[in-house]
Amino acid sequence: MVTRAFDKATRVRGADYARAGRVTSLVLADAGRRAAAKVIGSGSSIYRTEVALEIGDDLAPYLDSDCTCPIGVACKHAVAVVHAVRTQQPWRVEGEEPPTASAPAWQNAFDELLATPAAGSASRTGTVGIVLDVEPATRRPKPWQHGADRDRIMLRPVVPGAQPGRWIKTGISWEEVAGAYYSPYHRPIDDDALDALTAIADAYRRGSRMSGYGRMPASLALAQVGRGWVTLLARARGAGVALLTSAKDGGEVHLDEEPGHFVVDLTPAPEGGVRVEPSLDLPPGDGQVVVVGEPPTGWFRREGDDLRLGGFGPDVDLAAARFVERGGFTIPESDWPVFAMERLPALQRRATVRVHDGLDVPEVTPPRLHLNIRFAAKHTAHLEWSFHYGPTGSPVVVPVRRDPYPARDPHAYRDPDAEAELLELVPDWRRVPALWELTGIGWVLREAVSLKGFETVAFAAALPELEAHDQVEVVTRGERPAYQEVTEAPRIAIGTTQSEERNDWFDLSITVTVGDHEVPLADLVTALARDESRLLLPDGAWFTLDHPELHKLRALVEEARSLQDKASDPLRLSVLHAGLWDELVEIGVVEEQSAAWQRSVDALLGIGTDAGSGLPPAEVPSALKATLRPYQEDGFRWLSLLWDLGLGGVLADDMGLGKTLQVIATALRAKDRGELTDPMLIVAPTSVLATWVGEVERFAPDLTVAVLDRTRGKARVPIEEAIAGADLVVTTYAVARIDAEEFRSVPWSAAVLDEAQFVKNHQAKTYAAMRRLPARVTFALTGTPLENSLMDLWSLLSIVAPGLHPRPQLFKEQWARPIEKSGDAERLATLRRRIRPLMLRRTKEAVAADLPPKQEQVLHVALDPKHRAIYDRHLSRERQRLLGLIDDVDGNRILILRALTVLRQMALDPALVDAEAYGGIASSAKVEALVEQVSELAAEGHRALVFSQFTGFLSVVRERLEAEGIDYAYLDGRTRGRTEVVRSFREGDAPVFLISLKAGGFGLTLTEADYVFVLDPWWNPAAENQAIDRAHRIGQTKSVNVYRMVSTDTIEEKVVALQERKRDLFAKVVDEGAALSSAITADDLRALLER
Repeated sequence: MVTRAFDKATRVRGADYARAGRVTSLVLADAGRRAAAKVIGSGSSIYRTEVALEIGDDLAPYLDSDCTCPIGVACKHAVAVVHAVRTQQPWRVEGEEPPTASAPAWQNAFDELLATPAAGSASRTGTVGIVLDVEPATRRPKPWQHGADRDRIMLRPVVPGAQPGRWIKTGISWEEVAGAYYSPYHRPIDDDALDALTAIADAYRRGSRMSGYGRMPASLALAQVGRGWVTLLARARGAGVALLTSAKDGGEVHLDEEPGHFVVDLTPAPEGGVRVEPSLDLPPGDGQVVVVGEPPTGWFRREGDDLRLGGFGPDVDLAAARFVERGGFTIPESDWPVFAMERLPALQRRATVRVHDGLDVPEVTPPRLHLNIRFAAKHTAHLEWSFHYGPTGSPVVVPVRRDPYPARDPHAYRDPDAEAELLELVPDWRRVPALWELTGIGWVLREAVSLKGFETVAFAAALPELEAHDQVEVVTRGERPAYQEVTEAPRIAIGTTQSEERNDWFDLSITVTVGDHEVPLADLVTALARDESRLLLPDGAWFTLDHPELHKLRALVEEARSLQDKASDPLRLSVLHAGLWDELVEIGVVEEQSAAWQRSVDALLGIGTDAGSGLPPAEVPSALKATLRPYQEDGFRWLSLLWDLGLGGVLADDMGLGKTLQVIATALRAKDRGELTDPMLIVAPTSVLATWVGEVERFAPDLTVAVLDRTRGKARVPIEEAIAGADLVVTTYAVARIDAEEFRSVPWSAAVLDEAQFVKNHQAKTYAAMRRLPARVTFALTGTPLENSLMDLWSLLSIVAPGLHPRPQLFKEQWARPIEKSGDAERLATLRRRIRPLMLRRTKEAVAADLPPKQEQVLHVALDPKHRAIYDRHLSRERQRLLGLIDDVDGNRILILRALTVLRQMALDPALVDAEAYGGIASSAKVEALVEQVSELAAEGHRALVFSQFTGFLSVVRERLEAEGIDYAYLDGRTRGRTEVVRSFREGDAPVFLISLKAGGFGLTLTEADYVFVLDPWWNPAAENQAIDRAHRIGQTKSVNVYRMVSTDTIEEKVVALQERKRDLFAKVVDEGAALSSAITADDLRALLER
């Protein structure tokens, strides 16, 4: 009839509507021959549809339909109602006959309340059900197929079908029962059943982290419902939801509400040892158990057509499930005590452990502190700490530290109180700090540590106490040293022997002993350098280092070591280091020394002492045509002693005390003794060549002199021919530098460097030429051995005594910086002792009592107002630029000195800087003051030397003297006939001698003058003193008055202040004193620019 009443397309669409649950409010009438219902259309419209079974005129039945939809008849809505009549229970049936006899009201009430379903009907009947479909494992599951690698249960909601006992999925979904966003309507389901299904859907959303707007899948994986799924399924069944194994003719679903547990059975193994069998404690039954979820939430098992499910207790987690899957295994008998002590207690907290008959579980015993100690070389001890539990033969070894979180600690059987008591036996962090580590919870014992040196000594002292304790096990390997303190004072022994490698050097031996123990010198020096208080010897003896002589020994050894070419070389000294040896003798006992060493050193150390040199004093040559003053005779004997010992030295007598004569006497003595087999070379500034020749001719006419005042290229005479037969060869620094190769090709009995400050720059070519001269000895003559810094002194000593301080950088670090920068008085005193045998200096005040006094005065001269305005304007303009340059003194030195030179010239006369701009604007007040002074002096019969650094300013003075009609002599670096100019002044009566500081600051004797004017101060006071001493020297019979003319409130006043700070550098090293300054620094330069 349906086929005849509706076309095929209508039938298909109508059936889909019915399966989709679009038919509601179904009513049957006329004994089931008429049906009416509401049908939900494709939109939001709801149509009323009626279907009736009618009899036609031919008595054949047919279906008649009527609908409120636009089609009206034979529509898909009518087909849906026909299908609904077959599959749905009607909402109401009209026209039924009432019962013949109605039950009492009370009975009807209780029947509804107490009605119970028939046995077995709960699982297969009801208005809604859930199929628990077991899907077999997927061989190669996709990444998103959670749990598909094993059998799994999928949950699908169903409703009864048209055929009895058959359930269909049409008309219901999880989307509907979850009340999801996309659910258009709800099937009429009992509230309790709906709530149960909704609870399952909600649990799935939580378990799968599903978004609230996501569509629910058709089937839910039971593994993703969560741990409470057994309770949810039981609740659903109680609400009338049928639990099914399949949609048709399935078996029963059995829910075990008692959870399963993790069980481990321990039984004796037949082959020995202990058999471990893990399992899950589940109800008995056939079939394979499948675990649901990761982590596990339950289990299921097929029992024929039936399905049995159940949950797990909290002891069954992922680790437990995998442990069970792994299966049983055997613990060897030897490992059973370790397992029983270490693992079993923790296992008993994790699982139900059933220990079967025949197994003995060891009792937990008190801990023992265990120490493995290995003594190694160089007083090293390697320690390893642990705790031992159980039998001594097969203990359970656990670390000293415990897990701060007890729940994670696998060593639950440990006794923390007993362990803490044992740790108190270990020397604490105050006694042996290396044993302990400071952590956030306090001091913790290091489980493995290596002790060194006195850490080992301290621990070895505490070790017997540990070994005596019953609960401490100490296992020792290696030889334990017998440590002991030696309280006897150390003994230092020194000695020298002739070096086999170098004839002029001696091997130095130093031994230190304490009691019967010899102390390694290298270890001693290292310990002292590290400022350690004790020293541990290789044999275990130790002693304190609080002995002053040991600290002095360290300094002396380091000094001696610095003299060697390599640190690995043995200690050696030459006679030059007599001062160092003398200090060694003060702190030690001389056990052995070379006779040659003793003779030379004693001679040097005896100079200037009451004991004398120990050698016969040198006799002044009878051929000397002069009578030496006492101090000159001492100087001659000092030079002769050095000559005899083959050593050089620095004769640093004050200017004007006759250094030239003392050298001439020494040369004459050498000739008389037949020792002047090779000529003596005299190197001097050009200005004093004539002085040397004249002094030799005057005082030692027996000495033959050759003068080399031109280079060999100009003279066109070979050096061998030029000096043939000469006893003394006199040349200049310039010639010696240019002809350095020629001078190195000739052997010299001695080299004498006059005005030796010319070689103070050890990086200059002149210095290199002088140092390479092949002379047996070298003497340096200078009244100013130190001008700017101690490196000036090093330059001289490196030439006359090459081995005394061999390396300039080391000298700077050991001596110059501590003395100049830090004012280290102790280092200064040591340096003076070192150089004392090789430097002789006498001042005029000390040895020339008959020399008239010298009066020095500063004359302050105020600038002319116009001059002042020009100077201040220039200073303001240049000051900031100069201060910027001073930040890099070395890099900008030339620019700085040039700018300062301009400032000094500005203070004298602005025309010196720019004659066109400033010429004639203002007169020089200093020139006016000078002319006034010399006019008065000339009238009184005095004569004056006038010095300036600037020849331009001397020209200004010349013009002013000529204008005043004052006679004068003039000398600068360009003057021809220098000797004649000097002679004319000395033999004439000109009251004024104008001299440039550079040209006439040395090598001249001008005792005819008794007044000296220094027109412009220079920061090197030694240069000024040299100039002044042209007049104040031997032969002067009058008092000498010195006037330093300084322009007020100019850079000149700053220069004078700088002079005073630098002047004591010379006094401290060469003379005596208490303070010390350094060479010119950036701070000095800034001071020059202060307003």
